[in-house]
Amino acid sequence: MKVSLTQEDMQGTLDDLSTANRRTFEFFPGDSEKRQPVHTVYGGAHLFKSNTAGKISELAIKSFKEFAPNPRTFQKALGFSEELADTVYARVKEKLEREALEDFRIDFEDGFGNRPDQEEDETAVKAANHVYEGMQQGTLPPFIGIRIKTLTEELQGRAFRTLDLFVTTLVRQSGGKLPDNFVVTLPKIVNVAQVSALVNAFELLEQKTELESGALKMEFMIETTQSILSPEGVCPMPNFLQAAKGRCIAAHFGTYDYTASNNITAEFQAMDHPACDFARHMMKNAFSGTGLWLSDGATNVMPVGDSDSVHAAWRLSYQHIRHSLRHAFYQGWDLHPAQLPVRYGALYAFFLESLDAATIRLKNFIEQAAKATLVGDVFDDAATGQGLLNFFLKALNSGAITEKEVLATGLKMDELRTRSFVKIVHGRRKL
Repeated sequence: MKVSLTQEDMQGTLDDLSTANRRTFEFFPGDSEKRQPVHTVYGGAHLFKSNTAGKISELAIKSFKEFAPNPRTFQKALGFSEELADTVYARVKEKLEREALEDFRIDFEDGFGNRPDQEEDETAVKAANHVYEGMQQGTLPPFIGIRIKTLTEELQGRAFRTLDLFVTTLVRQSGGKLPDNFVVTLPKIVNVAQVSALVNAFELLEQKTELESGALKMEFMIETTQSILSPEGVCPMPNFLQAAKGRCIAAHFGTYDYTASNNITAEFQAMDHPACDFARHMMKNAFSGTGLWLSDGATNVMPVGDSDSVHAAWRLSYQHIRHSLRHAFYQGWDLHPAQLPVRYGALYAFFLESLDAATIRLKNFIEQAAKATLVGDVFDDAATGQGLLNFFLKALNSGAITEKEVLATGLKMDELRTRSFVKIVHGRRKL
């Protein structure tokens, strides 16, 4: 066939395009293949002990047994489909008994408060000692970290001193080792310099202790209006990520600080406020495809008191978690052990109620090798193929479904792990 443009004509354009594509891929490498926790539990640093995870798990199981003694009670309290009651209940029970707590943050910020310097110094050292004990005893949760104070003029010195005391104390005992999946949470970010400052502190600590270079990781708290829109009128979150120099693994939304920064009164500060939706959508646009995990905030109504009070708090938390899930936030905060049953109940119900339909749609689509298909009145093309794949990736990560249920789609586990519908289809076409 005759064409007008030669390879030589186009080479400069193609080279420029390849350079731009490489830069884009460097910033947007795709979702992380690592396990993402489904929640983060925050607790004041002064309360942390090496057996805290076990205590939280015991209390979570106790509340589940007391306030949801059978599947029907649990289903009615939360409000999911009655036909899922037995399955959801059994899977929540198994999860709570096996691994109730996934991620814990030792909090030196809001959960600790502003205390005398000597008290925070002593607390930082004690917390580090308890973390080391937990490492030795195998009692830490799979994910753990600390939240330091915000890096304002008033608190930056205090924040860095606490970080230094904690890390130095821990690594001197551990011989330069950190717990698996250890992270430092940076709250109330208002400018990119705060991210750079924490990176600099990490680098200095690694140089002056036995830590390996790059060992310290961070996560952002997106909870100020300045972290959504900078004085220059741009979204600064991509700049935060670049300033982190590969050390950031997650971004968490802070519901109550963010709504307060929007002058929203206490009565209307809630996870499902429209202002929160806007901020979370900005986070999605800034960080989707970068590999960062995104986490929503917490429900601040605690499940305490009599059965009616606990069930009302559970229902509210369930509704908030469902709201998060609809907006593709698959992780959130829990503040009380009795919130853990509803965390897992909401996740499992969300995925299980769509499992049968999603299985049929994906199975048919895979068998057609990505040709557009019609299942019932739902039309699927390549974009929805990736959406269906995402469903199974997130459902499996959350523990809502088993590998056997994934295999019912016709997918193999190694295909699922590619995390790419296009790669799966291309791989099958080569067979």
